[in-house]
This record gives sequence, structure tokens and C-alpha cells, in this order.
Amino acid sequence: MSDGRVALVTGAGRGIGRAIARRLSAEGCRVALVARSRDQLAETASGCAAAVKTIPADVTDPDAAERVHTEIERDWGPVEVLVANAGAGHSARLERTTDADWQRMLDLNLTAPFRFVRRAVPAMRAAGWGRIVVMASTAARIGEPYIAAYTASKHGVLGLVRAAAAELARTGVTVNAVCPGYVDTPMTEQTIGTIVATTGRSPDEARETLARKQPIGRLISPAEVADAVWFCVGAGAVTGQAIQVDGGTVQ
Repeated sequence: MSDGRVALVTGAGRGIGRAIARRLSAEGCRVALVARSRDQLAETASGCAAAVKTIPADVTDPDAAERVHTEIERDWGPVEVLVANAGAGHSARLERTTDADWQRMLDLNLTAPFRFVRRAVPAMRAAGWGRIVVMASTAARIGEPYIAAYTASKHGVLGLVRAAAAELARTGVTVNAVCPGYVDTPMTEQTIGTIVATTGRSPDEARETLARKQPIGRLISPAEVADAVWFCVGAGAVTGQAIQVDGGTVQ
């Protein structure tokens, strides 16, 4: 099924995106890697098994989706598997969340995925086959203190997934969200740094605090998130779903 499929992964420079890109490559996809850092893209590409293309881009640029897709189509043809993974978090008390903080979360976590999905859909619809996976979060399902802007953006992107899945249900195109909990990635390291700075706990104590939030008592590995993405690629009857990879946090 995956042999030679054209895949696009945003946020592929590190962490979850790197694990997803390498998993898709190992399964035989040709993978276009998108991130801001050329060096990180090169490192991801070095661990890929099949053909890869690196495209440095800031996904919040309004022209990024068009430019990236056009380059892929020129060399490989239309994108068949889109993984909109690029994202970031923000933590602050509600009254300390600025308009700029709010807008940055919406731009990166909601508007950018929308643009990439919108650009990918016509070719997928025409082909009668496509897979779209958007990286959400447990914050797409529940609310927690101090992450209002992040939570709003992730709730919004889950709404995008559900609406797109309903619209495309009869076309052969599936649209799903993967919702990780705390994953052992640079983004979680930033969260740990924030906890250390605001509470005075040690990094190990902060890490243990996050691990204990998940019933399995540990952080999720990026490879475990990539497993869920690959499931979505293979599962033609699964669409419109928010697939939790969170150690049992949200049931």
C-alpha cells in the first residue's frame, strides 16, 4: 500500500516529526520533510530509508503551503499522505497571556494545518485516495490550567479534522488527529524548563511530575506516536477520530 506513496511531514526537524518521517520512510514512502532548520532537516533525512526531499519553510508563512506542495508536485507528483505535525506550546496564566501569545498559537497550531490540508485535498479528492493526519494533543480533548491559548488552538484543529473528515468521507480520503500526552521531546523539555523556573523544582522532579500525569507513569516515546500515525495511514475505515496516545490520560 505504501510503496512509493508521496508523503509530506511538517515539523519534521526533530521530536515527533522526525520519528514520523523516519517511520513513513521505513514503510516505503517518499517523504518530503518540512521545518525551519536546514540542519535539523538534514539530520532527519540521514535516518530515512527511502527517497527524501528537504524543504526549509516556516509553516506560518501564508505562502508556505502553496510553495511546498508545488515543489513536491514538480518532482514527485501530488501529496498522498499529509502529516501536519508542526506545532508549539505556550504556558502562562490566563491574565498574562497576551494577544501576541494567543495569535502565535492560532497561527502555528490551527491556521497552518488548515492551509496545508486545504492545499492537499483537491489532488487527493481527484485521485480517490488520501490520508491526512493532524497532530493534536490531549489538550484538544480536555482543559488544563495555564495553557489557554494552546488548548484553544488544539481544540480548533480537532474541529477542523472532524469537519474535513465528514466532508471527505465518500471520497477515499481519511482525516484523523493523533493526540499525544507528554512525549519525550524537545517541546516537553521546554515545559520542564518552565516548571523549573516557576516552581524551583529540579529538572528530574519536573520530569517526574509530567510522567505521573499519565496513568502509565512515564513519558510517551516519539516512536509510539509514529505508530499511531502509521495506523491512520493504513486504516481506510477510520476517519474523523482523535486517537489518544497518552498512556490512558483521556478515556
